[in-house]
Amino acid sequence: MSRDVEFSNQVTVRRTPADVFAFLSDFTQLPRWNYAITSTRQVTPGPVGLGSEFRQVRSIPTTSEESFEVTAWDPVRRLAITGDFGPFSGTLSYELEAVTGGTTLVNHVRLSPHGVLGLAAGLAGSRLKAAVAENLEVLRRGLENGF
Repeated sequence: MSRDVEFSNQVTVRRTPADVFAFLSDFTQLPRWNYAITSTRQVTPGPVGLGSEFRQVRSIPTTSEESFEVTAWDPVRRLAITGDFGPFSGTLSYELEAVTGGTTLVNHVRLSPHGVLGLAAGLAGSRLKAAVAENLEVLRRGLENGF
């Protein structure tokens, strides 16, 4: 029996919601702030938006190629992707809110483990949340300091 992993992380970035959304929605930039991703490329033509599809190479926990699709697109407010992420499938969403001096970014994660990992998913949840929090901190610092 598999067990979903769900968590949220939040960070405040000293940049406008438009700046944060523009960077987040350029998925080719993922390797700059997500240590587990080595490359990401768009596989559908045209500008990024609802329904755009991507392939990426993950190096952790093992090297694998995965795909995801943009499933929510509300410029400057909300962005979500659904697909395969390592040994999981699920949805990652980003909600942006203007605050004094910048943007609060909330990342919601819901993942379903594949195969036997389901038995250990509860244990993996806290480690995943911490890893995602580290990535968001790299994103924050990069956006504030111009990558």
